[in-house]
Order: sequence, then structure tokens, then C-alpha cells
Amino acid sequence: MRIVVLAGGIGGARFLLGVRAVARETGADVTAVINVGDDVTLHGLRICPDLDSVMYTLGGGADPERGWGRVGETWTVKDELAAYGAEPTWFGLGDKDIATHLVRTRMLEAGYPLSAVTEALCDRWQPGVRMLPASDDRVETHAVVEVDGATRAIHFQEWWIRYRAGIPTQRFVFVGAETAKPAAGVLDAIAAADVVLVAPSNPVVSIAPILAVPAVREAVATGPAPVAGFSPIIGSAPVRGMADKCLEVMGVECSPAGVGGLLGARSAGGVLDAWLVDESDAGAQVPGLTVRAVPLWMTDEAATATMVRDALATVGVA
Repeated sequence: MRIVVLAGGIGGARFLLGVRAVARETGADVTAVINVGDDVTLHGLRICPDLDSVMYTLGGGADPERGWGRVGETWTVKDELAAYGAEPTWFGLGDKDIATHLVRTRMLEAGYPLSAVTEALCDRWQPGVRMLPASDDRVETHAVVEVDGATRAIHFQEWWIRYRAGIPTQRFVFVGAETAKPAAGVLDAIAAADVVLVAPSNPVVSIAPILAVPAVREAVATGPAPVAGFSPIIGSAPVRGMADKCLEVMGVECSPAGVGGLLGARSAGGVLDAWLVDESDAGAQVPGLTVRAVPLWMTDEAATATMVRDALATVGVA
């Protein structure tokens, strides 16, 4: 069985632990197509937060308490940058993490595409799944906001970390997405997949930037494999993070039905065939979708693997 997962953020990384567990049981092949909309260049380094979160989590190097970055991290460089007053001061780079960014930046500047760089980095971490960026091209999520009485666009990282999503926001823009091409291997993986899973990641800033690459969305929406998604909302609140604030900007109700409707049924121009919601949200309905209520709290790897099996059974590929 070939499984493709669209994922981003900490939720996507933890979800992939469950997918990998099922793959080890069944001998399935897993390809994770990862969001690059969070990618940003700071202090001369190219930083790919979602790719790194997945790589560190699956490779056993992520900090389990913070949920991001490296376990046992130190912050000497961050403190030295602050002593110099080097901007931006709101984005902290850990010393171990900087090594990853240095290698990535050097390889990118040497002409290697991001997909090849990611493969090289994963050679150290051995994540157990094939990791592909959604695109090798520059695709960045920006927020159009009002700051000090002026309307301007800022990078999503600044909106998320510096302002904590607490400023008036008009919309999100996926810069470069319209002309971006899928990274090497992405379309082949989707075309060969037996099932496509949409992780319970932030639907607006983790999943939407992947689908904003036109050929990726087309491949998922029209491909032969059934597509099952998992609600990142339980009740009326996100499992983690600030998806509720992102959905508010989009004018979408923060509910399992709201997010399911945002992604939409393939039969109506969306990308889903089935939508899994938490058992506490039984009764949620989304036009055109098979909706199934199952436990969705990713309390540990075993619980997450059960979610994955439920999805496979729902679309008939278990």
C-alpha cells in the first residue's frame, strides 16, 4: 500500500508518527508532502519550520515539551544576537537548530533544490517516511495586516510569533504559489498512491499553502486515490495552536463542519472524499463527504495509529 500524507506543523509531525507505525505493521510506503509556506530567511539562513519539525519528530530529536525545535537545545547564538541588537529579536534560533539551517542554506546556494537538500538532511535523521517539500520554489505565507494605522503584508512567522495573531488581519497570501511547481516526486507519489491523508494540521496555514500550488491541488482533487482528512478542531477549539484565529480571518466557522467545508468534497470541486471528526462531534455533516466520528486525540503513537486505521477503513483501503 502506498500512502501520501499532506501535513505541516507540530500536529502534522505527530500525526505522521501514527502513519509510520501503521506502515511498519503493514509494509506500506509513506510519502509526506510538507508545507513550505512557513519557510523564511533570517540572519542569512533559510529556515523551514515544518520540514524540520517533521524531520526532528520522526527522527527522535524533537523537544517533547515545547513541541518544536531540538531536545537539549542551547541558546548561546540567540543571546549573542540579542546583545548586538540584531533584528529580528522575536525569532529565536537554537544552537543545534542553526546547524541544520547552515547546511540547508549552503546546499541551496550551491544550486541544490529543496527536495534534494531535504533528502540529504534526512539521511542523518532517518525519519522512516519519504519527506518531500510541497514545492522546490519559493512559496511563503504572508498576512495582510494593519499595524500602526498602515496596511502592509508581513511574513506569517512575524504574524504568528511576534504578534501572536493579535493584530487586525485582512487575509493571507501565498506568495509565489500560483507559479510554483510541485517538488520532484510529489506528483508521482500522488498518482501512485492508494490513499491520500490530510493530516489534522492547521487548515489555513499548513494545508492550504500545499494546495495553493496548482498542480498539487489538481493531482489530489482528480487523482485515482481516495482522500481522507482529519479535523484539527474538536468541539469549537483547535487541538493545538491558533487555527481558530486563522479561520476567523478566512470567515470560516471554527468547527469540524466548518473546516470540512473549507476543504470541500471532491465531487464539488474540493479535495476530500471522507472527513473524520472526533467522537464528541458525532452528528457533524459536510455536504458531499462521508463523515465518520472516531477518537481524534493524539495522546500517543498508538492512539494516532488507530486514527489512521479508521481512515483507511472509511475509504475502503484497510
